[in-house]
Amino acid sequence: MPDPSRAKKLRSLREAAGLSQRELARALDVHYSNVSFWERSGTLPRSEVLAPMSKILGVSVEALLGENPKAKAATAAPAGRARLAFDAVSKLPKRQQEKILSVVEAFVGQAKAS
Repeated sequence: MPDPSRAKKLRSLREAAGLSQRELARALDVHYSNVSFWERSGTLPRSEVLAPMSKILGVSVEALLGENPKAKAATAAPAGRARLAFDAVSKLPKRQQEKILSVVEAFVGQAKAS
């Protein structure tokens, strides 16, 4: 059932994850007009889209449904563009993963030092 508050919530979750409608649609393997429709109408996506969408956006399915989401753990997984990048990296050969990890670890080390 359409819900204007859900429409705003979906858009804000996508934007908070740093994703465009097209990027989210590509990650979900749907046409970008579907994402636009969900955000304009507040209509929920098909049930098989909810779990992948929640993973990409870094929220629970309950949060997408508008129910009281449980507090996120301090060790929450990356969301949005970071989630998509880490998923893509996990599919690379180990040698390439190690190179990427060394760069990421260097940046994290610099951030901790400052």
